[in-house]
Amino acid sequence: MKSTDRSRADLPALWNINYLRVMLSNFLLFFAFYILTPLLPIYLDEQFHAEKDMIGIVLSGYVIATLLVRPFSGFMVDCFERKRVLTICFLFFFVCFAGYIGAGTLLMFAIVRTIHGIPFGAATVANSTVAIDVLPSERRNEGIGFYGLSNNLAMAVAPSAGIYVYHATGNFPLLFWIALALALAGFISASSVKLPKREIVKAKPKISLDHFFLGRAWLMAANILLFGLCWGVMSNYVALYGRDRLGITDGTGLFFMILSCGLFVSRLFGAKSLRAGRLTQNCARGVIISTVGYTLFACSFGEWSYYMSALLIGLGNGQMYPAFLNMFISVARHDQRGTANSSILISWDLGMGIGILTGGFLVQYVDYGAAFWTVAAAQASGALLFLILTRRFFLRRRLE
Repeated sequence: MKSTDRSRADLPALWNINYLRVMLSNFLLFFAFYILTPLLPIYLDEQFHAEKDMIGIVLSGYVIATLLVRPFSGFMVDCFERKRVLTICFLFFFVCFAGYIGAGTLLMFAIVRTIHGIPFGAATVANSTVAIDVLPSERRNEGIGFYGLSNNLAMAVAPSAGIYVYHATGNFPLLFWIALALALAGFISASSVKLPKREIVKAKPKISLDHFFLGRAWLMAANILLFGLCWGVMSNYVALYGRDRLGITDGTGLFFMILSCGLFVSRLFGAKSLRAGRLTQNCARGVIISTVGYTLFACSFGEWSYYMSALLIGLGNGQMYPAFLNMFISVARHDQRGTANSSILISWDLGMGIGILTGGFLVQYVDYGAAFWTVAAAQASGALLFLILTRRFFLRRRLE
């Protein structure tokens, strides 16, 4: 019988204490960051009377900083002691929230927001790499799938929580203090993780592309960029679309809750096939289901299609993304795990950034239909690219 068919009783425990701590710190990191995200445009408008174009410039600073730091983050966690890198990055991530409280001018706020992208980008890479280290090798595929659920749920639930607190209190400083407290709890959780000893990489050449981006995964990176573009358009313009096109004024929170339920269910049912190493099968199912979801969203049949698309997109991404993450790690050497993590995040974030800009342009100068049919076309193109080329590309380059 193949090792992939071993019974669960024969496998080492997945939910060990260090894995739980890493998952908790990841959840708190994303929750603290995204509890503020939907409300910062309102804050800048009310507090500093900023124009719409200036708000966009201020809030885009962190994306640029995150993209710039991620390649170096992969190099740092591969070449230095990972626990130390993680705790330093998380500490600075926590401290930056105090900057929001003290920022008295729009310029100061812009500086703090941009700087905040640096520890956020570095901490996400370091934390996900540490998660791989604390997982038993036999449960790694499955464990990475569940790990990704922690930030997916945080990104889905945190905006709704922030909006609820704001509507209940109207107090922005309270939200900043809540985010600060959550980040502190995440730092404490990350600091308590105990890592197995590993040999630090010392003999790498001084200049190498593989320090900063996993060249062996270039086609997979192009593929995930397309899926990130779709997520960027949908997640940033879904509230305006629901309000202006469908007349749904209070449904954004429910949309993301349904999406997060889809993610959660998908991860649960996909865990067995991930454990068995069926990465390409999981990914194929995910990209097809997501394509149906984005197409239904673009069709704009009404409120039922709005919420049904959320479920399908959640189910699809819950299958697709953890499979892709495992695929990146499977084509990397053991001393390139940080680079593999940073590479998929760079590709996803770059796609999201392109999606935000493209979606904004299409919504402003054409209409919502053009924006979301472009998303459906991009998702379908990504699905075809995976099924025709990327799947075989991965299987040829996979390291056993």
